[in-house]
This record gives sequence, structure tokens and C-alpha cells, in this order.
Amino acid sequence: MLERAAWAVRLAFTLAVAAAAGWGCQRIGVPLPWMIGPLVLTALLSVAGAPVQASSRLRNAGQWAIGTVLGLYFTPSVLVAMLALAPALALGALWALVLGDGFARWLRWSQRHEAPLHPATAYFAAAIGGASEMAVLAERHGGAVDTVAAAHSLRVLMVVVILPLALRGLGVQGLEDPPVAAGGIDAGGLAGLALATLAGALALRRMNVPNPWVLGPLLVALVITAAGLHLSAMPQAVGNAGQLFIGVALGARFSPEFVHRAPRWLAAVAVGTLAMLALSALFGLVLAWAFGLAPGNAVLGSSPGGIAEMAITAAVLHLGVPTVTAFHLLRYVVVLMATGPLYRWRFGAVARVKPSSGP
Repeated sequence: MLERAAWAVRLAFTLAVAAAAGWGCQRIGVPLPWMIGPLVLTALLSVAGAPVQASSRLRNAGQWAIGTVLGLYFTPSVLVAMLALAPALALGALWALVLGDGFARWLRWSQRHEAPLHPATAYFAAAIGGASEMAVLAERHGGAVDTVAAAHSLRVLMVVVILPLALRGLGVQGLEDPPVAAGGIDAGGLAGLALATLAGALALRRMNVPNPWVLGPLLVALVITAAGLHLSAMPQAVGNAGQLFIGVALGARFSPEFVHRAPRWLAAVAVGTLAMLALSALFGLVLAWAFGLAPGNAVLGSSPGGIAEMAITAAVLHLGVPTVTAFHLLRYVVVLMATGPLYRWRFGAVARVKPSSGP
């Protein structure tokens, strides 16, 4: 009982300071304030040894809110436009595979003077996919799970902080308005939308589909919107809370042990992430030129970030949320399906070597 009470106190403390950070970032004009503020402050406090606490249920609720909001952008006319972008979307997914392979080569080379690094550790740490899914694949193929998870945590943190600030600093700002559904909030419609999207999340979770709390609500809201049904908008406060919960969950992954366990490995991940951001920006600009896309949309769509974070960035900057979401959704599926087979094709029997303890 006392342990549960202590957990609740730590969680309340974390949410309070995270909310203050989000409010402060919003006041000074930081892009993505309700994610960047809580993420950075929670990470700093956690590394310093403060009693921060995240909740997986709140994280799931945050992902549900973001997934639902993203699905509301996919009107019938938007879906038609997405079909015309199929070649660009396919190239974006291929780019993610190439980028991940290059990142893996860099990680292995950077650790050549350290203890032997299992190929699976570098390969799945470098894959531009979900952290939990890549950690599972790494464990299955003999990699070090904690090392893989650390790499993904640091990559996501850097992308979420650097890219929105860079785009805002460069004056990248679109003219796209929120979805039509944002024109009004209907209590009954909102309840129906919430129940439908929650059912979608639970259904995908039951089927063991990765990332169900984003993909389930996104797909259900997408189908409803594409069918021309207008149930309700999602209140802005719910979207902000979703960002806050996700930011806290990401920040809480960083512990004092995190920065001391393998500094050379984390430095290599940081350098590699900066290089990926630069290369992805160049690739996005080329893609924009070749297919007539808005540069900001193509850069966000090609970036080594996640679906929710990059789509929220697009929404905050009034860029093409459906375009960015479509890029990351297709990439997520392709990377998830292709990474394991590609690893086995490249390394063969090495995939079953006993896992290493770290880099």
C-alpha cells in the first residue's frame, strides 16, 4: 500500500513539473511545447537521480489521443492526393532502410576498439523503427536489448528536440489548416469517436500488432473521416495532454546509469543521429523537387523520427500532416517487416550467436 502511494506521489510530481515545462515552452514560443518541454525536463531530472515516474497507461492514452487526431486529417480528397504520392512514399520507405543500414555500419565501426559488438546490436539499434519492436528483434537474434533501447531513446530525443527547433528557426511554416472536423466539438460525437478509436486500439493490441495505441485509433479515425463522417474534433487540451504523457514516457527512460553505462556508444549514436538528420533533410529536398512536394513536408516525412512526433510537428508548423503521416506510416510497416529478414540475409548464422552484454 505504501509502495503504491509512493508511486502515485512520484507520478504526480513528474506530471506537475512536466506540465509546468510544457506551459513555459508554450509561453516562449517553442515548437511542440507540450512534448519538448516535458521530455527534456523529465530526462534531465531522471539523469540527475530525481524521483521521476512515468505511467504506461498514460503513455497509451497519449498515443491514443495523437493517433485519433492524425486520423481526422484524412478526408476523401486527402486520400486521393495520397494515392498520387505513392512513388514518393515508396522511395521514403526505401530511404529508411538504406539510412538504417548505413547507421549500423557506422555504429559497428565506431566500436571497433571496444568489446566485440554483436551484429544484431548495431543493426537493430540503427533501424529507423519502433524502439520496443527493434529491441524484441535484437533479443531474438542475439543482440543486447538494453543497448538497442538506449540507442533508440537517444535518437528519438534528439530528433524530437532538434528538428522542430531547426524548422522553426529556418522559418519553415506552412499554410495548411486543421482538418474540417476541427471546426466544432460535439459531446455525443466525441464520445462515439473515443469509443470507436479505443476499440480499434484494443483490437490491434489483441492481435499483437505493434504500436496499437497509435495505429488503431489512427486507422479507425481515418476510415471514419474518409467516409465523410464528421463526429467531432478532438479538444486541443486532449492533444496537449497526449504530447505531455508521451514526452514524460520518453524522458523517464533516461537514468543515471544510462549516461554512465556506455558513453562511447551513446556518443556514436548522437553523432550518427546528427548525420542522419542532415542526410535525411537533403534527401527530403531532393524528393520535394522531384515530386513537387512542399519542402517542409518532404523533410519531415524523410526524417529519422517517429509517426506521432513528426506528425505533431507538422501540425504545429501548419505543414501537410496527412503527407507526413503517410510517409511515416508506410515506412513503419516496411521497416518492421523487412528489418528481420534483411538482417538474416546479411549475417545468416551469426543471428543466433549468444547475446553480448553491451557494446
